[in-house]
Amino acid sequence: MSEGQVRLVEGASPNEVRNPETRREIRRAAVWLGMASAIALVVLLVQPLLIIFAGLVFASLLDGGVRLLGRVLPIGRAWRLLIVCLLTVVFLVGTFVLTGVQVAEQVNELRTTLEAQAIRLTSFLSEQGLMPGASDFSGLAREAMSSVGRLTSWVGTAVGALTTLFMIVVIGLFIAMDPRVYERGLQWMIPQDQREEFAITTERMGDTLRRLLFGRILGMIAEGVLTWLALMLGGVPMAMILGILTGILAFIPNIGAFISGALMIAVGFSAGVDTGLWAIGTYVIVQTFDGYVLIPMVAKRTVDMPPALTLGAQILASALFGILGLALADPMTAMIKAAMERRSETVRDEDEAPEA
Repeated sequence: MSEGQVRLVEGASPNEVRNPETRREIRRAAVWLGMASAIALVVLLVQPLLIIFAGLVFASLLDGGVRLLGRVLPIGRAWRLLIVCLLTVVFLVGTFVLTGVQVAEQVNELRTTLEAQAIRLTSFLSEQGLMPGASDFSGLAREAMSSVGRLTSWVGTAVGALTTLFMIVVIGLFIAMDPRVYERGLQWMIPQDQREEFAITTERMGDTLRRLLFGRILGMIAEGVLTWLALMLGGVPMAMILGILTGILAFIPNIGAFISGALMIAVGFSAGVDTGLWAIGTYVIVQTFDGYVLIPMVAKRTVDMPPALTLGAQILASALFGILGLALADPMTAMIKAAMERRSETVRDEDEAPEA
């Protein structure tokens, strides 16, 4: 045997499978095992995946601002992104400096008021026999809190919330700096014959997400400002913090409006019946304006999704993924809807194409 050659042992290996039927079954079993492992991995990593998706939503929001700014400022993308970030920071810091003390006082007052109103409501319902007593209610509350799953328990601490928010902001900033890099990376993992369709679909999904967020931001600003002015005119206590909460909760359609309405009505009745009725009227007027004037106007340029579809997606996402899933249910639904519409267009074009 000359130098550089290796000695090979002849004969079949006892581990070699020569039966083609057995080989086919092994390959089939490997496929199913791989799919089951992928599903299990997604379940285990659902929290990081939600954080990454939230980062994509934040990046889309920044990208929308950069594109909008590019219509009036013909400068580089990095400079436009810097301007958008600086304007956002200046707005947040300015709002905190101007209203920080007042908002902090109103937050403490709001918590005390809501606790008192909750005690009054539960006492009234207990007297009417419609609710268990206070001790039983406390036991039921402890049971409900202890039954919250692992998916939602991690968001209960302030440290976890701040860490999550920091990661979302960082991911969003990195993606918004140069989204083409990540787009090319995703396309590289797709088979070549499907990359064009994948690129079109992702472009549709991104455009849909940007328009959705644009409409949400307009709705949040309108609802927050209108609620604040109306409650202040009616003498409702803590009008500023209620307006801020209404604007923030407007990001979550349907459910956010219900929560903000319950808060302002509870605070209104804490100051008297007339103030409570004013709070109810404010809620009705603001939601009527938002539902019949603002949303139809914005929907012409943004995403028009049926309310029942949005609410159903929110219920499912909140049950599966907790608070973060509830906040991201709307963007998820919009992107899935855009992908399905593109798939429907592709199938229709294939059916209408003449046979060769």
